Amino acid sequence: MSIPTTTPTREQLRSEGFELIDEKLTYLTGCLAEALESLGETELIPYLPWSGEVPDGNPPEGTQQLYSIGFQLLNMVEERVASAIRREREKALGSTSIRGLWPRALKDLSDLGFSPKEIVDVLGEVDVQPVLTAHPTEAKRGSVRERHRALYELLARTENQKYTDREKRRTRERVVTAMETLWRTGEIHVVRPDIFRELRDAIHYLRDLFPNALDRLDLHFTEAWREAGFPFSELRSAGYIPRLSFGTWIGGDRDGHPLVTPEVTAKALDHLRRGAFQLLHRELEVLGTQLTLSSHLNPVSEELENRIDELSFTIDEEVTAHELRDRFHEEPWRHLVSLMAARMKKQIEGGPGYQSKEMMAADLDLLSESIRATGCTLIEEQYIRPIRQKLDIFGFHLATLDIRQNSEFHDKAISQLLEAASIPDGANYGNWPEEKRLEFLNEELQSARPFLHDTASAGTEADLVLDSYRVFADHLNQHGHDGLGSLIVSMTRQLSDLLGVFLLAREAGLMEATPEGPVCPMEVVPLFETIDDLENAPGILNAFLDHPVVKRQHADCQQVMLGYSDSNKDCGILSAAWALHEAEENLTEVGKRHGVKLRFFHGRGGTISRGAGPTHWFMAALPHGSLAGGFRMTEQGETIGQKYANPANATFNLELLVAGAAITTATHRLPSPGEEPAKAFLPELTKVSQKAYQNLIRSEGFIDFYRQVTPIDALENSRIGSRPARRTGKKGHSIADLRAIPWVFSWTQARFYLPGWFGVGSALQHLKTDSPERFEAFKEAVRQSTFLGYTLTNVETNLASANLDFMKAYAELVTDSDLRARFMGIIIAEFERTRDLLAELFDGHMAERRPRMAKTLEIREAPLRVLHRQQIQLLKDWRALIASGKESEAEALFPKLLLSINAISSGLRTTG
Repeated sequence: MSIPTTTPTREQLRSEGFELIDEKLTYLTGCLAEALESLGETELIPYLPWSGEVPDGNPPEGTQQLYSIGFQLLNMVEERVASAIRREREKALGSTSIRGLWPRALKDLSDLGFSPKEIVDVLGEVDVQPVLTAHPTEAKRGSVRERHRALYELLARTENQKYTDREKRRTRERVVTAMETLWRTGEIHVVRPDIFRELRDAIHYLRDLFPNALDRLDLHFTEAWREAGFPFSELRSAGYIPRLSFGTWIGGDRDGHPLVTPEVTAKALDHLRRGAFQLLHRELEVLGTQLTLSSHLNPVSEELENRIDELSFTIDEEVTAHELRDRFHEEPWRHLVSLMAARMKKQIEGGPGYQSKEMMAADLDLLSESIRATGCTLIEEQYIRPIRQKLDIFGFHLATLDIRQNSEFHDKAISQLLEAASIPDGANYGNWPEEKRLEFLNEELQSARPFLHDTASAGTEADLVLDSYRVFADHLNQHGHDGLGSLIVSMTRQLSDLLGVFLLAREAGLMEATPEGPVCPMEVVPLFETIDDLENAPGILNAFLDHPVVKRQHADCQQVMLGYSDSNKDCGILSAAWALHEAEENLTEVGKRHGVKLRFFHGRGGTISRGAGPTHWFMAALPHGSLAGGFRMTEQGETIGQKYANPANATFNLELLVAGAAITTATHRLPSPGEEPAKAFLPELTKVSQKAYQNLIRSEGFIDFYRQVTPIDALENSRIGSRPARRTGKKGHSIADLRAIPWVFSWTQARFYLPGWFGVGSALQHLKTDSPERFEAFKEAVRQSTFLGYTLTNVETNLASANLDFMKAYAELVTDSDLRARFMGIIIAEFERTRDLLAELFDGHMAERRPRMAKTLEIREAPLRVLHRQQIQLLKDWRALIASGKESEAEALFPKLLLSINAISSGLRTTG
């Protein structure tokens, strides 16, 4: 596509992007048609999406797979085009025109009055950690994701304008071949993936994709710093800032996941450690090829020569040491790196090597200093500094592993422990009043003496908790703190839920003795999830930070996790968003009173209903003062692949994350801009919204309606992730026990998107009817409120993604016509009310104000219509077979149902 010679406007660039999407999509669907013809699947070609009018009648077998792959290609195209348009925008409008990236962030910091020295100070505080989790929302197999990466690389090649016709034909043939392979690659999990398959996927991102993205990210930041005219020496003297590292829950998150045993946690830590060695070995091998400096042309320090001799003696295999000396004796820097790589290879194989990352860092420091001494500062900057930074980030652990468990599970463990230790009424610990629990815990935590011998068994829950803590204790003794995350208590409801963890840690040998008393080397982190817990959170945190066991840790930072999923499932999107906002604001004040910075860990999911949304806008909407540099955020399910599966997209999303944290941290250092502009309206609005939402989900008959109108029963039987759909692992009719992920996933598949908007219309209608003048004042407040602008725009996105026709079609699955009419009447009325009032609030419908969003939805609707129609029929047939006791026939049909779920997920770019 030709680029205009005059400077394009933003609107022209957007239009160009739309044309580019159509152009690339036409190319790829043409290639898919050629692949289908080659495979003899010609009956599917007329049904290709975006290729014209689809024939009437029942589509042939394979249409679901056809559309699923079509959507996968569309998603790929949209990523490529977004990247291309950002590049054109930078050319036309300058690098600072792209909101959320480093050039704009540094400009904004400068405009706020921060000097380069002050910016460096802010960046030194920034510590961002995405945490990869394995929630059951990744519907695609790993093999399919591999095929996507290969296709993405080929798609990038098609953009080379200098290729000859012969080279273009060759590239097209490769694309067609890749399509053929993708078509014959099984798309769904026939068997539920185990934890180690999920861990291997995560390690692939951590070891193979993120390091390359980090190189690009650091380059982007360095270029932006120089372009801003800031002194480079000041930046480099500050070290590796801002800090970015990674965490994971895979193998450590045992909340409602009985398969995550202590043995699994131990293996996960080992796999992560081995992955770090593999990463560093690869980086050393590449570095060696760059350090071909000759000893005849460059001065060689005595320290370097001595270290080469020392390392040569540590290599067990004499042949290897001699071979390296013969090959590289005239290239001492390459010789040293080759010896380091040989040593690291031995560590991968389980042999001796570097005892710690500090020992390896010392060798890299020697390398840097000796290279700089030759005057080759660019070589040090471009080749050695990146691996030193990777060692700093990934260490010998790759990612930190958290242990998460539910407070109720801990109560059972403590009850068993107390009963085994013959503590009076100990078996009833879970039912003790809070005062009694605290009195007991306060007394016990003054002592380092455990109740039982470390070989004694107290019961199933107690053994599982204690043995998992012992895994951490063993790792701590062998390898130090690196790689160990936090002990997270989900459903934290009272102070004793946190103090009880210290008691369990003491029993497992995870407490350390100090002159002041026992101290836990691991951070204990509350996770506040439900509305009630969010309201009680400030009081719980205040008492926790005031407790002697916590004070003895002398920590200047405390992590607090907030759950975005259960709060939404509990009371609806508007009430949950405001409850989280207020809780974070109040918790921040508690931290300030104690002189402790809070590092919030945001448990956001992959959908808006579970906290998702543009990351930099999410940060901008945080309460003032709540971001003090430290920021953790879960990355779940399919969002990991969407954000990080290819280097360009991974770099872009990491840059949004880190630059967003930097600008928000700096802004939060400034004086508060004052009270939230819409605060006067929100208590009333959230109350009405919550009432409308809870009246719906608590109505008699609602669960029966829900279980028929959505494919929740199919999702409960799916093989998407290793984690059960319900916390207790039991299938049943309790929404409380159902995890937020399948709750959202099921409404999304049926195109209701109900958790992402229901209740908002009732709240707005109440305000408008009660006081039209206040509604107008609220409209103005929304324009001034970043929090409400972010929240209501997300609600609008959910509404636009929902589809009234599809809702009505799925409603036909409800066999009781009275039940169907009752609930559909309520839902449709709220849908239309919310849509119309948001349009009034924003002075226009979404399609007019957000054409890019409208385009991405519109292009998907025609093929989705076919898929939804098929899924409704499949659900009807599958349920009929189960009802008539034909289990084997139902099981035979089930893979088609799974494929339909996968295809619709690809079309919507979301699951749960």
